[in-house]
Amino acid sequence: MTLARRDFSLGLVAAGLGGAGLVAPATAQQAWPAENVHYVRLEQPAPVAAVGKIEVVEFFWYECPHCNAFEPALEAWSKNLPANVVLRRVPVWFQETPFAAQQRLFYTLEALGLVPSLQRKVFAAIHNDRARLRTPEDMAAFALKNGADPIRFMTLYGSPAVAAQCQQARQLAEAYKIDAVPAMGVQGRFYTNGNLANTGQPAKGPAVGNERLLGVVDTLVARVRKAG
Repeated sequence: MTLARRDFSLGLVAAGLGGAGLVAPATAQQAWPAENVHYVRLEQPAPVAAVGKIEVVEFFWYECPHCNAFEPALEAWSKNLPANVVLRRVPVWFQETPFAAQQRLFYTLEALGLVPSLQRKVFAAIHNDRARLRTPEDMAAFALKNGADPIRFMTLYGSPAVAAQCQQARQLAEAYKIDAVPAMGVQGRFYTNGNLANTGQPAKGPAVGNERLLGVVDTLVARVRKAG
């Protein structure tokens, strides 16, 4: 369900157990979701960008196969969010290559207003078409192929504003102690990922696992809303 940080130096490999060291064994009698089993509370709250709303953060990596599998479920879920809940996507950085370039890719798409239309296409290019989106030349070719102005795209890609957003993303991931993706944060207070959300649950495939992850997020959003 998640790809762990320690696996990245080996390239794309089987799913790791990111965050597993944070949880206690689940029992048949345990409520779901349970704190310190299916999600954890941050000791130090992470910063929240949304004002007057509950912020849900998705931490992802374009080359992660589990993030790719999670994307359709997340997209469908995000279309039905209450008015007081906002989804924020954050590309992770664990080492310079390939994370830095793909962070810039995401924030360039965001600056151009193209995340809604091209986010799935980035995943498809990497996982279906086997494209290597790791260099500025790769990014420019992707932009041109998908109808974006490559000159404007590359100007933004190399801009100080995008660089600043990448740095903020790294700081937020550190605040949440992200070590695996896909992972979800709620209002700077709670953290979960695919492995945590599915701890002690019967294995029923990625689709069910993704539903459980989003179910934990829904529970945490309701908890934050109730607490005020």
